[in-house]
Amino acid sequence: MKTCEYAGAPFEDARSHPWYDTPGPNGSRYYDLLESPAHIRSSMEDFKPWAHYPAIETFYALLERLNHKNSALESNDCAFDGPHANESAASDASLECSGRVMVLFRILTRNTDGTGVLWLKQELHHALGALDPDFVSGVVGTTLVPVRYLRLPEANDQQLGRELMISFWAWGNTEADTMRNLGRLLKNLTQALRQVVSSAHARG
Repeated sequence: MKTCEYAGAPFEDARSHPWYDTPGPNGSRYYDLLESPAHIRSSMEDFKPWAHYPAIETFYALLERLNHKNSALESNDCAFDGPHANESAASDASLECSGRVMVLFRILTRNTDGTGVLWLKQELHHALGALDPDFVSGVVGTTLVPVRYLRLPEANDQQLGRELMISFWAWGNTEADTMRNLGRLLKNLTQALRQVVSSAHARG
């Protein structure tokens, strides 16, 4: 399927892991999904309005796999914008939906060595590129995002590293069609991440 390297919004300042709750009525709250996986289905506010579509269950299952005790990876943040008028030149369809999930190595020093997250990005592109070549109603983009890993020692910039932002877009001419294409995209992404996790374990 189609992939791209996505510039995204500028990240001039390093994000943090774990990150802090955002105050206010529309603020976001950090949940450690390794410790509390039940929050995957109970606390993802962006996804709840669309939970009657199978694609959202596919995304929840993807998060469960990423944050499973046997995974080499974990997620740090995610977001979703449901079907709305398509303003993208990437598709002629009427509607678009989009989202993201931030991914990092569970062994935090692998995110700070200068090569780990770059390898993760390259492996994901390779795995996705071999999947579902006939699918043209969605795309996955990657962005390397600077992160300060607060659980690592502060001395000598040992906290500074990166994480992988995986962005995704799906298109359709009806809401149901758009969400069906999202589900197909997320199944491909799940399969690709499964391959990446296996490679990460083999890499050590």
